[in-house]
Amino acid sequence: MNSGNNISTIDVKRQMLWLTLSLSLVLNTPTQANSGLASIQEQEQLQHQNLSEDQLITTLQDIQNQRFDGALEKIESLVQKNPKFKLAQLIYADLLLAKTGPINDFGNPLLGTGSISDINKLKQEAQARWRHHLSHPGNDIVPGNLIKIADNTKHIVIVDLSRSRLYLYANDNGKLSLVTDHYVSIGKNGAIKEREGDKKTPIGVYHVTEFLAPDKLPDFYGSGAFPINYPNVIDKLAGKTGYGIWLHGTPLNTYSRSPRASDGCVTLSNNDFLTIKPLITPGKTPVIITDSIDWQATQVTTRIGDEFDAILEGWQQDWQSLDVDRYLSHYSNGFRSETIDYERWASHKRRIGKNKSFINIDLSEVSIFVYPGQNNLRIVTFKQNYYSNNYKQSSHKQQHWRQEEDGTWRIIYEGPA
Repeated sequence: MNSGNNISTIDVKRQMLWLTLSLSLVLNTPTQANSGLASIQEQEQLQHQNLSEDQLITTLQDIQNQRFDGALEKIESLVQKNPKFKLAQLIYADLLLAKTGPINDFGNPLLGTGSISDINKLKQEAQARWRHHLSHPGNDIVPGNLIKIADNTKHIVIVDLSRSRLYLYANDNGKLSLVTDHYVSIGKNGAIKEREGDKKTPIGVYHVTEFLAPDKLPDFYGSGAFPINYPNVIDKLAGKTGYGIWLHGTPLNTYSRSPRASDGCVTLSNNDFLTIKPLITPGKTPVIITDSIDWQATQVTTRIGDEFDAILEGWQQDWQSLDVDRYLSHYSNGFRSETIDYERWASHKRRIGKNKSFINIDLSEVSIFVYPGQNNLRIVTFKQNYYSNNYKQSSHKQQHWRQEEDGTWRIIYEGPA
């Protein structure tokens, strides 16, 4: 018989098995993986620089496979190296408790490990990190939003709000490769931002506007911040309000926050923020925020990009033809620029077209994005060199193309990028 806090070996095994069951229910592990996932070798080749998450995942794998001594050794090492990692601390406490007493549930809120609300938030973080482990993208698939990336755009950030994950891609002459990815926290009320103060994270195609150094910010923002240009043109035309949407770090006494914890920003651990910081260029790096990434084979996005290049070339050639009607056929009746609608735009183009004997248009630095949540909307940005008999200009432009009911792609907005 055992007395006091001592329990038998059988009881210890029983508690460990109960912990395994509790963890399985939390993680809700699928039995089969989807196609297009990264192989173990591909995952190892990625330069995550996210050793804390890697060590947490191997601990969870050990628990699932009932390798409890290995799990305890790994998680103990992790909390010693990263004592601010609350999820790791919780799992460590459960493993220790399973050796000495009854386990009621993952996190054991009834035994004083923490409030039920806090435990649920840590469960959600565990689920988000584990889901990513099970569905890490392979080298042969890319986000379907990234149709074509300009050669001078070296890196692209895309955030999957449903997965609490940020992915950073490198662009090498149009070939995208995943450099790193990280767990993130988003708005307390999820997506999609509509108005100021709704504590939601927006979805859309944005870009980083500047870097704010940590010595210029309160501790709340951790290792710094990258503001993005929310609200963008589409947001403004839709009547969306709000401001101050940033990518930023966490308070120095915190490692990570629960999946839904911000007022609308996308937050990373400070270590993860410092990993992506050197790869982000204010004014250059696109930030695509989507409710859920539509992963596509690279040959699919290449084909779609080529098809849309042909549409863009048709617009360019018709403009150069001096046939104003052909040129205007590429514009929707619902078109507007920053200041005028289609009727005034068409009138303006017809008026200045009378004085043209030739027009040459050169497009470069072309990027094409599928707008998140709107598969029939493309955002096209480019550098335009315009030269005619009486005018010359170089500018950066953006166009919004929508596929209308007759199946034709037409421009609904045109303005400066």
